Order: sequence, then structure tokens, then C-alpha cells
Amino acid sequence: MKQTPFKLKQRLSPKASAAKKLRDTAMAKTPRRTAMRAQAQRMGQRSDSDIHHTTGKEGPVKRISIKANRGGHGKGTKK
Repeated sequence: MKQTPFKLKQRLSPKASAAKKLRDTAMAKTPRRTAMRAQAQRMGQRSDSDIHHTTGKEGPVKRISIKANRGGHGKGTKK
């Protein structure tokens, strides 16, 4: 694997790792996430833009530039 300055994995105990896997899988299978994923697949991925789900269950979806989809959408990154 290529060396990277970013840590790709969290250092979790086996028990914590198993619990996290269950939580993540449960979240990915919620009706909202399933609907958003299906909608994104219907729209298709393009190399020049990202799909941005705004509000609601499947909600209105915007296709925005990759640059505009980074950094909190103008709200900043600090609370």
C-alpha cells in the first residue's frame, strides 16, 4: 500500500471495532440512507460534480461542483 500521511483506520479494540461495524451497518440500512443511495445511483455519478442531498426523505437533490461541495457550504468548519 502506498504511504500516506493520513491515518486510514481508527485504533479500536476488537470489541469496539465489532460494535462500530454493527452501528455503521445499521445506519447504512436505514430507510433514509437506502433512499438517498438509490436516488444517487439513478442520477449517476459524473466526474465534474457531486450529488448533494438537501432536506427531506429523498428531498430535492442538487448537482454541485466538487469545489463547492467541500467545507461546510459556507457555514465554516468550527462551531
